[in-house]
Amino acid sequence: MNTFYRLYAVPGALLLSLATAGAAKSGGDMALLDSLDRGNWQLRPTGGSVPTAKICLGISQSLIHIQHSGLACEQYVLRSSPNSLTVSYTCAGHGQGLTIIRKETNRIIHIQSQGIRNNAPFSFSAEGRRTGPC
Repeated sequence: MNTFYRLYAVPGALLLSLATAGAAKSGGDMALLDSLDRGNWQLRPTGGSVPTAKICLGISQSLIHIQHSGLACEQYVLRSSPNSLTVSYTCAGHGQGLTIIRKETNRIIHIQSQGIRNNAPFSFSAEGRRTGPC
């Protein structure tokens, strides 16, 4: 099997099928995001040598599309519980993604996200911790 196909086409097809499945659930519950403490958050990638990132969490929905920050994106909740949230999103003309946020506490979360940005695939996992006020 072609390496390109295994690395990009299969995850892309999965992402597209999840986005299509979530289209019927566009008004889903994002209560998990509202339960997070506002303030400065440090996002520390798990694995690899990527440096940590800091964000001021004012609008918690920005955690869903970190790779597409500052863009207006259409979001679909695929799965929601008090401690886990799975959201598919599309940013017209800029790409798409699938993000899973798992909450340990109101100050500690785990984020997994994958998708397409600038016509290239991305995938990352990070731990987020609230570090103080903005």
